[in-house]
Amino acid sequence: MNSQIIDTIKQYSTIIIHRHVRPDPDAYGSQLGLKYILEYNYPDKRILAAGTHDYTMDFLDFPDLVEDQDFEGALVIVTDTANTERVDDQRYKTGAKLIKIDHHPNDDAYGDIVSVDTTASSASELIYELFTYGRDHEGWTMTAKAARLLYAGIIGDTGRFLFPSTTQKTFAVAGELIKYDFDRNALHNGMYEMDRKLLHLQGYMYQNFKMDENGAAHVKITKDILKEFDVTATDTSLLVGSLGNVKGMKAWVILIEEDTEIRVRLRSKGPIINTLAKEFGGGGHPLASGATAYSWQEADQVIARLAEICAAAN
Repeated sequence: MNSQIIDTIKQYSTIIIHRHVRPDPDAYGSQLGLKYILEYNYPDKRILAAGTHDYTMDFLDFPDLVEDQDFEGALVIVTDTANTERVDDQRYKTGAKLIKIDHHPNDDAYGDIVSVDTTASSASELIYELFTYGRDHEGWTMTAKAARLLYAGIIGDTGRFLFPSTTQKTFAVAGELIKYDFDRNALHNGMYEMDRKLLHLQGYMYQNFKMDENGAAHVKITKDILKEFDVTATDTSLLVGSLGNVKGMKAWVILIEEDTEIRVRLRSKGPIINTLAKEFGGGGHPLASGATAYSWQEADQVIARLAEICAAAN
């Protein structure tokens, strides 16, 4: 598959790379890491990264301004995005050819070329595998700029190597990436340092979460609470894993109210919860998923279903 992807890349003078909305480090890492690999190894090609920038990713990098005409005759690559609804910038459909590179379950097998490996820790790990094939067969070179982004993606999606998705291969890839000259300490600080107001909200979550006898937990963060702590719904992405520190916790959902919807962020230590996310129009990994609710009544249905899943896991 990597051979087919590289052969296709070589055929196009313009390549536009997309990732998912509400980006995390793996979205930026895989998208922009691939961009810089291709830019360095194909200096005659125009490589663009599409999508709306998220200020929480300022420490990593920034996407490009992509015009409508850029898509004419272009190869489009979408990384780290399971389904078409979550692709950031729906103009991805207007290119000449489409490649999907992802590590989520392939429920939506969009694209002319589909490269999906659910055993990979992250899309960034898959981009590194693509690079190694290019290195061995096309003489590709990795840059420190690209290595930094791929490393960030792996760190982000493995929870600093704590999640079960971390494999021996993941450690090997990370070991190769840290050979390049970038400031890991500064990168880690950018990923995990939090403003004091966000830490105060974390304290609120610890004081107000509810957990049943089967280890199913939830916490609701309303617009009023966000306003009280002066944080945005996007800011709360850094707090999703917080409840995992609670003894006896099996799975949890954090519900964040926005103007027209409620973000549903699901995490688990064992029970499979991406099936629950799919019930509410979302998806993701077996132990880390997301969805959207459109009322607190619907959010309560998510909570009830999570309780059923954890009870069945006993």
